[in-house]
Amino acid sequence: MGQNNQSPEQDLNQLLKVRHEKLKDLQDNGKDPFQITKYEVTNHSQEVKDNYDTLEGQTVSIAGRMMFKRVMGKASFCNVQDLQGNIQAYVARDNIGEDSYKDFKKYDVGDILGIKGEVFTTKTGEISIHAQEVTLLSKSLQILPEKYHGLTDTDARYRQRYVDLIMNAEVKDTFIKRSKVLSSIRRFLDAQGFMEVETPMLVSNAGGAAARPFETHFNALNEDLKLRISLELYLKRLIVGGMERVYEIGRVFRNEGLDTRHNPEFTLMELYQAYTDYYGMMDLTENLYRYVAKEVTGSEILTYGEHEMDLSKPFERITMVDAVKKYANVDFHQIKDTEEAKKLADEHHIEYEARHKKGDILNLFFEEYVEEHLIQPTFVMDHPLEISPLTKKKPDNPEYVERFEFFMNGWEMANAYSELNDPIDQRERFESQEALLAAGDDEANHTDEDFLNALNIGMPPTGGIGYGIDRMVMMMTNSPAIRDVLLFPTMKSLDK
Repeated sequence: MGQNNQSPEQDLNQLLKVRHEKLKDLQDNGKDPFQITKYEVTNHSQEVKDNYDTLEGQTVSIAGRMMFKRVMGKASFCNVQDLQGNIQAYVARDNIGEDSYKDFKKYDVGDILGIKGEVFTTKTGEISIHAQEVTLLSKSLQILPEKYHGLTDTDARYRQRYVDLIMNAEVKDTFIKRSKVLSSIRRFLDAQGFMEVETPMLVSNAGGAAARPFETHFNALNEDLKLRISLELYLKRLIVGGMERVYEIGRVFRNEGLDTRHNPEFTLMELYQAYTDYYGMMDLTENLYRYVAKEVTGSEILTYGEHEMDLSKPFERITMVDAVKKYANVDFHQIKDTEEAKKLADEHHIEYEARHKKGDILNLFFEEYVEEHLIQPTFVMDHPLEISPLTKKKPDNPEYVERFEFFMNGWEMANAYSELNDPIDQRERFESQEALLAAGDDEANHTDEDFLNALNIGMPPTGGIGYGIDRMVMMMTNSPAIRDVLLFPTMKSLDK
């Protein structure tokens, strides 16, 4: 037997060359698939299977990518994959004609075909289409990954999501579910009287969150601008303007690292409701999560990895101080001042910065001892003032604010406030943020004079909340990393 001394790369180049030659041959014979502009699709694969009783013996037209082909003399089988799944086609020379059959035998896996024919069941019981016409709609000039191994290199999967979607049905299902998450959120909020709005992405002052922004330059005005890190300050302006219930779902940008839960551009939803407080936001969040889970997964029990989270029961509500007391056995109500808090941090080997105050250290204890335990849906309430520059103080305990973070699976899923609407207090908070900025805190906020002017006009008591939509989708689809729920996640350039 002869030996094949060609390398895999030479083999691949030869296969690609053959595909290009096939295309040229088609074009030379007036059969250029790229000249076809449309194809009449009457059904998708799953519709044909689901409605077999009524479609048996009927003529249908389907279109999709050929994923498998077996040629057997005068008759062949192929498998076509479309949006809904895949279906088998039986292609016989006597039905489609000799010339068409000769062409069909040269088609490659990956080519996009239109198949018109009668619905029937093969001897093995598989619902199929008995082809009357086969039309080549697009020629694939690249080789798909090997069928059984699929596209397993995660880096390649994220860079070439289009191939990932072709080869891995569960990936397509994740993104169909992502779309359902968004549409069900909108249905829920629209039914509650909320109005969807859009606010600027390019801003002169990126405020509303603790994060480092991306910066850019606007040539026409010769001004430096930033990409927004939050939606908050513009949405609150709309509450001032009399729009009582508003929400926005949109991309925000934070110049930070990449990991399984962070991408520099991600989808945030913020909503603001006049005449309510953070308790109103808790009720809304419970109802929203239950509604979306039921719509997308059909259940109020979510399975993520090894955990099961029950959304059907009332969500736990606990203050940050009580949570730290419960899991770290440290009671911050007994801590008098920052000096005592730092001493306690030293004893527990918790690192802090010189600028940190008692409230910051409480939060560091919370992150170290508590977060990982918050598997079931939990509202952690009443954060320290130092880490909440846009939140109303608790009237009976002004060291703390009317804020909660919503946790599931040990992750922060949402962040909500009784919004600060006192312009004098807000100016003082901005001033303390400016001091932090001057001391080297890149994530502190600048003073926003126009926002302060809006508060001076008068903002009603308001509840507001921000939801991480990508994490919500991860939870609803049991996806291990944020990149698995972003169609095109941020990747390091290959030419760097």
